[in-house]
Amino acid sequence: MPDLTTTYLGLPLKNPLVPSSTPLSHQLDAVLHLEDAGAAAIVMHSLFEEDVRNDERMIDRFLVNPDSFGEAAGHLPFANDYQSKLDTYLEQISLLKQRLAIPVVASLNGTSLSGWVELGKEMQQAGADALELNAWYMPGDPKVSGEALEDHYISLLQELKGVVSIPVSMKLSPFFSSLPHFVQSIEQAGAAGVSLFNRFFQPDIDLATLKVVDRVTLSTSADVLLTMRWIAILRGRSGLSLAATGGVHRAEDALKMLLAGADVVHMASALLQRGPGALREVLDGLERWMEVREYASVTQLKGSMSQQNL
Repeated sequence: MPDLTTTYLGLPLKNPLVPSSTPLSHQLDAVLHLEDAGAAAIVMHSLFEEDVRNDERMIDRFLVNPDSFGEAAGHLPFANDYQSKLDTYLEQISLLKQRLAIPVVASLNGTSLSGWVELGKEMQQAGADALELNAWYMPGDPKVSGEALEDHYISLLQELKGVVSIPVSMKLSPFFSSLPHFVQSIEQAGAAGVSLFNRFFQPDIDLATLKVVDRVTLSTSADVLLTMRWIAILRGRSGLSLAATGGVHRAEDALKMLLAGADVVHMASALLQRGPGALREVLDGLERWMEVREYASVTQLKGSMSQQNL
């Protein structure tokens, strides 16, 4: 039987399959089923900085400084009884740490210094084993250069690493002008890993209502190719842990990512469509393929078809 163990962000994992950030992590039972199916770690759903700030404004308006009639104020909850999104998220980290035997990676989507530093510190205190940062800012302002945006991310990362000791990975979009250069920069700034690539809701236009709407478009196996290419380019050129995310539905998809050089393979859409059984199917298929090909371990497999090795 081949050795499926790998290392990601300095964390030893029993295999390279890790459920990425999905709504499944909201429910303890769902996460327990994923662990039973073979998940080596879990990346939690993302906490969005704007949601936390909106909570703070609502608390200040209605609970701390309510501008309302006295009788109406009596129907509002007490400030100490209000459960904010941040409170709920931190409690979920603690709960998962208590019940799971696998590492728990918190996920944060923020763009401000206070967002990354303050929230990241609280996630560490709640027990997260690592932190995944979603580095995304919509560059719609023509006055903001690509270099300025990259410098902003690097500054935020450096500040965060000044207050947290757990490993930090950055989840990137495919839209950087020179991805290897930026990956090298965040490695120097203290990142432990990088996850490629972030997947976004895309705005669409409803022709019946003439409104802008969000469409949920899940990945397919065809989406593997973009990530596989960049993982193959980065393998051997960076000391960061490499996580491949996007399009892994079958064992063949996961194998391609590992051969290109991924340390772990993230799964999301397949789990949303087929449940935890999809992870077990991929894991079993991965093990069978390695046995037939006489690979002794995932370590032997990883990066054997990276750009440097070819």
